[in-house]
Amino acid sequence: MPRTLTIATRGSALALAQTGMIAAELTRLTGVNVVITVVTTEGDTSRASLSSIGGTGVFASALRAALVAGECDLVVHSLKDLPTAAYPGLVLGAVPGREDPRDALITRDGLTLAELPEGATIGTGSPRRVAQLLSLRPDATVVDIRGNVDTRLAKVSSGELDAVVLAAAGLTRLGRLDAVSEFFDLALWPTAPGQGALAIEAREEDSIPELALIQHPATRISIAAERAVLAALEAGCTAPIGASAAIDGDTLTLTAVVYSADGSSELGSTNSVKLPAGFFVSGAAADSGAAAESGAEADALAVGLGTDIALQLLSDGAGELAELGAAS
Repeated sequence: MPRTLTIATRGSALALAQTGMIAAELTRLTGVNVVITVVTTEGDTSRASLSSIGGTGVFASALRAALVAGECDLVVHSLKDLPTAAYPGLVLGAVPGREDPRDALITRDGLTLAELPEGATIGTGSPRRVAQLLSLRPDATVVDIRGNVDTRLAKVSSGELDAVVLAAAGLTRLGRLDAVSEFFDLALWPTAPGQGALAIEAREEDSIPELALIQHPATRISIAAERAVLAALEAGCTAPIGASAAIDGDTLTLTAVVYSADGSSELGSTNSVKLPAGFFVSGAAADSGAAAESGAEADALAVGLGTDIALQLLSDGAGELAELGAAS
């Protein structure tokens, strides 16, 4: 009899869609039975702004508590919602392949950001997106919004708002890309560290070898670089920071930008590092000898790259610009 794994997730349509994808892939690749259980988080029940209730980490805490308590075997997070600090007793078991990391603009009539009328009202719950919107359209009225994807899209179709900004990955997973009026280029509009990627957490003491088969090394390494920026800046998930990493051949390139809250100022930095041969090995082979060593070396190089860029940004004055902490 195949064994059964229980995965906990939030109850939103997007969270269930993402977890369903992971469950189906685990079953397809390994034959395990997967049961999905829903956990309600503070982020789901509170209508207050994310920054006022502790940032996007409020989506992760209840799931992590359920995992530690043994109520499930795994949890699936949107990686951009996961705090950078380690959680006692838990490990990041796998990072599957990343979906489109860009942000997308949704308007009623297919207008781009530049085409929206003067004083247009645009909804978002992200301080980073607020700063980016105001840097390009200082005339806009940016409104703090909460709610799931359908709720936010309805604010546009009803005329309550002229536009909203959402993650392209979520729209893709929900089959709602038809609503998009414009995708923002990552070179001009870097998104949240980890955006578009999923994180699968497990208990440290558990052995779940099946996770190796859905690990995507290039995504894991890119995410490690982006999240290292947040960690070194001592910034939370809702800080006005964009970070975008990409791998071309054996070169990892990372760009990070820190914005002032009103979008009037920004500081950016870009750098690259060469990754070791074999870093891309996935599946069971990734645990063997040289492949495992290359993977660990690539992870360390990625973290170092992100840390170095964060230190450069702090040296340039990013801490004062966005009221960030100093690296420790």
